[in-house]
Amino acid sequence: MAASRLPPATLTLKQFMRRQKVLMLYRRILQAIRQVSNDSDRKYLKDWAREEFKRNKSATEEDAIRMMITQGTVQLKELEKTLALAKS
Repeated sequence: MAASRLPPATLTLKQFMRRQKVLMLYRRILQAIRQVSNDSDRKYLKDWAREEFKRNKSATEEDAIRMMITQGTVQLKELEKTLALAKS
């Protein structure tokens, strides 16, 4: 079996795609948080999102990452629903 020519730090396609999902989720959460009208609430939510993503940055287990993406998506949907209700 031939050795891979890729450097050891290179992501596999699966890892790259999962990383893209995480980054897209993070961006969508921050975009939703920008719609919060109260400055202190917006800062709290932004800090919370940052800390959650930083805390889980070193996660490598596929199932755990997939679960975190699912939980983040659910929380994003809840935030979007709450913002929609607040506007109406």
